Amino acid sequence: MSRGHAGSTHPQHQQVAIAVAQFAPGNDGERNLATVRDLATAAAERGAKLVVFPEYSSYFTPTLGANTVEAAEPLDGPFVIGVAAIAKILGIHIVAGMIEQTIGGDRVYNTVVAVDPQGRHVATYRKIHLYDAFGQQESEWVAPGPVERPEVFTVDGLTVGLQTCYDLRFPEVSRRLMDAGVDVIACPSEWVRGPLKEHHWRTLITARALENTLYVAAADHTPPIGVGNSMIVDPMGVEIATAGERVDIALGWVTKSRIDDVRITNPAVKLRRFGVHPL
Repeated sequence: MSRGHAGSTHPQHQQVAIAVAQFAPGNDGERNLATVRDLATAAAERGAKLVVFPEYSSYFTPTLGANTVEAAEPLDGPFVIGVAAIAKILGIHIVAGMIEQTIGGDRVYNTVVAVDPQGRHVATYRKIHLYDAFGQQESEWVAPGPVERPEVFTVDGLTVGLQTCYDLRFPEVSRRLMDAGVDVIACPSEWVRGPLKEHHWRTLITARALENTLYVAAADHTPPIGVGNSMIVDPMGVEIATAGERVDIALGWVTKSRIDDVRITNPAVKLRRFGVHPL
């Protein structure tokens, strides 16, 4: 596990512990929130300042349907209030996926929220690229989020941005976050198992970290639906923390100086000749 520059107090060298927490959310919102509390507590006890939870942490069933719409909540509903209370008690940032109500009410948003140690809601991201692939049709019940300027927040000097699951297959999403000054991409996911899917998961997370020379912290559901294997990958593509197939957390220490050092060795971002624009 990368430990950065131990003993240094310079902001660039400050070590910040972040964690990815994986579990299998179900259709019991209170139970899901209790699991978030338990895993966040375990991560905080190990020093985590940021804990990233999976996509659909508020409510999940293997097949989306009318029940998904019924389970949707506003951003000031029980799930976000509960997560905010946990973050405030533990003094940490928490990122988690949820099902958010839409104005029309016939579909939902697949939303990621971030709350800070004071329990304040500091960032929101609504999934842009829906999982209409590999035999799935997420857009039947989920509305795509708007393409907007990324909302970011800071954790002990590190700038954090948000994206979700299937977005990993679209490198422009991560590149826009890098352009917004992000040091860490938090990526709540529900990466469904299937032929070669675990290979895709690891490859795409690593690629997004490598090509943008930043950290990616991706949290997945545990099997049998998800692949598990939640991980934190550094700017050189090194897995500094990885979970297996069980309900668990994986914690790694990250630094700004690691990003700076890698960008000296590999100035790919500086040398690029193309930008990103919405279609």
